[in-house]
Amino acid sequence: MRGLILIAVAACAVTATSFSAHAYCRGCVVDTKSAEATIDLSKVRAEANDPALEKESWISSVLLEWGSCGKILYVDGVPAAYVLFAPPQYVPRSVAFPTSPVSADAVLLMTARVLSEFSGGGLGRMLIQGMAKDLTRRGVRAIEAFGNKEWTAPACVLPVDYLLAVGFKTVRPHHRHPRLRMELRTALTWREDVEVALERLLGSMTPERVLRPVAAS
Repeated sequence: MRGLILIAVAACAVTATSFSAHAYCRGCVVDTKSAEATIDLSKVRAEANDPALEKESWISSVLLEWGSCGKILYVDGVPAAYVLFAPPQYVPRSVAFPTSPVSADAVLLMTARVLSEFSGGGLGRMLIQGMAKDLTRRGVRAIEAFGNKEWTAPACVLPVDYLLAVGFKTVRPHHRHPRLRMELRTALTWREDVEVALERLLGSMTPERVLRPVAAS
């Protein structure tokens, strides 16, 4: 049995060695630098002295003003996946996408990644479900994301096929960067979905739910 823990992001990467995907996360500056699906980090570094520091500063600002803006999924104590999200006003360069702007009632899913050695186990879906549960409790009505139809390798902008597979629907089509949306359901429904995903992944059963008495007619 494998132990899974999903925690809120306090910083994208505290140490360079703690999570190999963190280095990618820290260098992914789509929120401030570019609307392209694949960012040339050499060019970014030429424009900014330290893009990793810039990302950490951005995360700190969002944490102070809005709250948690991400999740990290640990498997057996090892970081296996992460997701970053924020209201559109904290992602000013998102307006550069041809299908912008993000709806006023939605939070923008900026990027996510599952490490290759953990792929194929349903962690990508669980990551989105955990994010949705958190945002539902915070009163958010929907999540939106810009997809990439030309995705061939890990990049800041997520592949359209992945977004569709985890429950997003296209609200504004585009040949390269469509905008997709997920309407959030109640926190209880999301909790049940996460429980089912955990049962399937871990091969274990959760405690039986307490049955409520039916009122006499």
